[in-house]
Parts: sequence; structure tokens; C-alpha cells
Amino acid sequence: MAEVFFWCAALALVHTYFLYPLSLFALEGVAQVVQNLRRVRSGEARAGVKAGPLPSVSLVVAAYNEASCIESKLKNSLALDYPADRFEVVIGSDGSTDGTDGLVQQCTDERVRLSPAPRAGKTTVLNRCIPSAHGDIVLLSDANTMIDPDAVRKIVRHFEDPEVGAVCGKLRLYNPTKQDYEESAYWSYESLIKMYEGRRGAVVGANGGLYAIRRSLFTQLPPSTIVDDFVIPLRILESGFKVVYEEGAVAHEETTEDYGKEFGRRARIAAGNFQSLRLVPGLLLPTAGFPAFAFWSHKLLRWCAPALMALALFANLFLLDRLFYRFTLGAQLGFYALAYLGRSGVFKSGAAKKATSIAYYFVTMNAAIAVGFWRFLRNSQRAAWDRTARVPTSTST
Repeated sequence: MAEVFFWCAALALVHTYFLYPLSLFALEGVAQVVQNLRRVRSGEARAGVKAGPLPSVSLVVAAYNEASCIESKLKNSLALDYPADRFEVVIGSDGSTDGTDGLVQQCTDERVRLSPAPRAGKTTVLNRCIPSAHGDIVLLSDANTMIDPDAVRKIVRHFEDPEVGAVCGKLRLYNPTKQDYEESAYWSYESLIKMYEGRRGAVVGANGGLYAIRRSLFTQLPPSTIVDDFVIPLRILESGFKVVYEEGAVAHEETTEDYGKEFGRRARIAAGNFQSLRLVPGLLLPTAGFPAFAFWSHKLLRWCAPALMALALFANLFLLDRLFYRFTLGAQLGFYALAYLGRSGVFKSGAAKKATSIAYYFVTMNAAIAVGFWRFLRNSQRAAWDRTARVPTSTST
């Protein structure tokens, strides 16, 4: 029985982190071959991107005490390469008390609109601002996220396809004091998976810093919803529309040096992820097809990773009468030792530092999932969010 538990846990972990991405690569290769074969047989040229009239776009930003960056956000938003008569910026202030509202009101550009209300959480802001937006396409972004000028045009061209309901942009994280930091490798890995999911029309969750939806597809969220940028695209996917990825639409967001608050952010997201299961029940069923496969492989098994890691280690302890399982136990303990070295910062540079840092990031990420699951069980995670502390700096985009 211990051997069965060990292999079930090990194979589930291998699938979610390695086999699932490989399956995406394989599917893309097969799809490309089939497409080329059809094109050769029919003699058709490669279809170009349909050039239709640009839709109206509303950029909606939920803001809570963002006085330190809201002016930069407005300047960045108004400089986006999109026709002024088809673009607006809606700042939904969630009871800001630091002067954010006043700074927005000082902006004289008629495309900017402030929507203030008492603090009730980001979901309430979106429930209020998205239906009242004027644009057919709603672009969602965070106050501290700076968008590249050509990103909006690259995103909206996908909506020429009536089957596309949401488009996710590419979020690049940066650290003002570290050229390379622990999250960068994992974030690149996640972005690659999103890109290949997008080619199947089934990106499982968006980057809150930059994604767009058809306003007509938005449905009111329960005010207690914690991870809106995860639930909104999933509901669109569940309803039968495609959720695609545009790697050319780039936004930039600063990561934090405060690892305590970063751990809390991850735990909050994890609690919201577990909460989301009741909001998108259709994606749990095999009848949903590939989106269900992606949801189970990319998300559900990831959320189970802390339990699977513990199960693999515990079951391994009962299998030490064979050399192979002594090796697997040593490998597991060695990995956790690397994570400990990463935490203690023994290595200051080089491959050893990178390896220990990645191991530490992986372990803390899964520890945050476990904490988030506990908060979910206790229903103790607030929907309202707090700003993450960041180094006061500026970046050009």
C-alpha cells in the first residue's frame, strides 16, 4: 500500500510539473503538422489576420491607496497607442484614504473617469465598473503595472474571432535591486505554459496585470471572490469561449523585497483558488474537454502538491528495504536540504545559489498553498486586498 501511495503521489507531481507541459508541446506540434497538411492539400495560402475596425476599449483599474503610483499609471495609460475616441480609463477607487482620488481628479484628460466608493474589496469595484464601462472590450490592469504602448492593439486583434472571449497579456516581473531573483525562472516557466494553452484556446487563469474580456461576457462575481483575475477568465472558458494568450502584449510589474508579505500574498491567492472551485464547476467535468484537462493538470494537481509531497515522503519511509527507495528518499531529503540552504543564503552567487534559491522558492510556494488551504477551510481569508510594499523606484516602459 505504501508503494501505491508513493507512486500515485510521485506520478501526479511529475504530471503537473513536467508531463503536462510536454503534452502541450506535443499537441502544438501535431496541430501544426495537420494544419500544414491541410494547406498543402487545398493549395490555400496561410490566412492573414483579419483587419476590421478597432473596437472601443475601457481600461479598468481597481485602486486602493495607490497614491505612490497612480499618476504614473495614468500617464502610462494615456500614452497607449490606441485611438483616443475609442479609449477610456476608469479608476475604481476602493475607499482610498491616501489621496489617490484627488490625484485622479487632477487629471484633465476627458478619457479618465473616477469611480469612487467605500472600501468593499476589489471584486465589488469590478462588479461596479465593468458593467458601466463604455468599451465593448474591457482591459483590466493593476495600478502598479505599466503597459507597453502597442499592447492594446495586439490584444484587441484577437477579438476579431467571435469565439474569443478573453485575451491574456504577458506580465514581466522585475526587481529593482536584483537582476535575477527566485521567482523569475518559475514565472518564465508559467508564461510558457500559458502561451501553449493559449494556442489551444484554454488559458487557465489570467495575469491580473494585463488581460481583456468582452464586456458582454462579464457576470457579477460574489463579493467574497478573492482571485477575480482567475475566476473571470475561467467563467468565460466554462461558457464555451476561447481564452487565448498574446505574448507580444507586454506589461511590467515590480516584485517585492518583503518575503513575509509575498508569502502572505501567495497564501491569499491559494485560498482564493480553492474558493474558485465552486464558481466554475463545469471545468471539473470531463465533458468540458481540453479545458477540463488543462484545469486539472495545471491547477488542481498543483494545489494538491503540498499534500502529494508529504505523502511521497511519508510513504517512502516504509519502503527502505529496497535500494531504489533509499535513493528516492535521499533525493527528497537532498531537495529539502537545498531549500534550507537557499533560505539561509549560504551561497552568494553562481549555479549553487540559483539551485538553492529555486528549491527554496518551490518549497515556500507550496507551503503558502498549504496555508491558503487552511484559510479556505476556516473561511478566514478576507476578499479585500492590501497593497504589497515595494521599493520606491520608477521604470521606463
